[in-house]
Amino acid sequence: MTRRTLAWPLVWLFGALVVYASLYPFTGWRVQGGNPFAFVVAPLPRYWLAFDVFSNLVGYVPFGFLLAVTVLRSEGGGATRAAAYVLPAIVSLALETMQVYLPNRVPSNVDWALNSVGGGLGAGLAFGLARRGLLAHWQRVRTRWFVPDAHGALVLIGLWPLALLYPASLPFGLGQVWEPFELAVARLLVDTPGAAWWPMPTQVSAPLTWAAQTVCIALSLLVPCVLGYSVLRVRWHRAVWCSAVLGGGIWWTGLSNALTYGPAHAWAWLTPPVGAALCFAALGGLLLLRASRRACVVWLVVLLVSALTLLNRAPLSPYLAESLDIWAQGRFIRFHGLTQWLGWLWPFASLVHALVQATRRNLP
Repeated sequence: MTRRTLAWPLVWLFGALVVYASLYPFTGWRVQGGNPFAFVVAPLPRYWLAFDVFSNLVGYVPFGFLLAVTVLRSEGGGATRAAAYVLPAIVSLALETMQVYLPNRVPSNVDWALNSVGGGLGAGLAFGLARRGLLAHWQRVRTRWFVPDAHGALVLIGLWPLALLYPASLPFGLGQVWEPFELAVARLLVDTPGAAWWPMPTQVSAPLTWAAQTVCIALSLLVPCVLGYSVLRVRWHRAVWCSAVLGGGIWWTGLSNALTYGPAHAWAWLTPPVGAALCFAALGGLLLLRASRRACVVWLVVLLVSALTLLNRAPLSPYLAESLDIWAQGRFIRFHGLTQWLGWLWPFASLVHALVQATRRNLP
């Protein structure tokens, strides 16, 4: 009997992330002829990068882990459990073979082997934790802390730190899409009749004031905080979650800055507006501790709409664009497009989730 589990949507989501990271940037497909599986028996590469070895090994561990958890939750037998070990290797082989047809990607038998080992390690870790009763303990904790229909919110909460890895012109400012969208449409319509009604933007937006930056950052920080409030059961759990959001947001944004500008500039973003915004976000989190679940959902909609409206009035920083160009061409090329889309779409996915929850008649 299959039980409802958060692992199922996470398997599909992480599978999509693996495909994206393996085939990005999806351009220049061509057929070269020859055997597409020749890389399997090709000689091992002479030079390896430690970063590539680490990312290929560790990148598939969550995939195998989540597959094994879904097998455990569906109470599958031995053959089904074996699939949790084998499926990551099959997926990796298929993606490495598809890289033969991409000019910017090079298939590798070492990558395939590392992906397969990583997936097997993840599956073995899940089965080992299950034998020790730790997965059952997590299920009990989840039942005590979260409402039964918390799956969608928990997926969004898990993606929030990854979305923060994409550098933003304003700390925690996810969803700044209007200027890139405006430029993309204008370029798409060049030399077409539509160019007359969608001209290339020429005016640069005025930077946000000190006060507007503070408000926008505080609203952006309150969004994941209130998202968690909407599925947590007990008031003191909300207080713990608010502290985790503030602390985790600072840490992940510092990591993003270190990856973008270098470790020496990891905390350069902690300016006076950010400090004030952190205080206001903490105060807002305290004031909403007693709010009902429906009130939290309504507040989530208000916070998202307000933050997105303010953020998309701000211009993109030219220094940020230059740093991103260097970042995208370096060792993080596989993750550049992925984190970019997460940073753009996460608040809109949260808004859709909040609107769906707000329209439910049976929401407690």
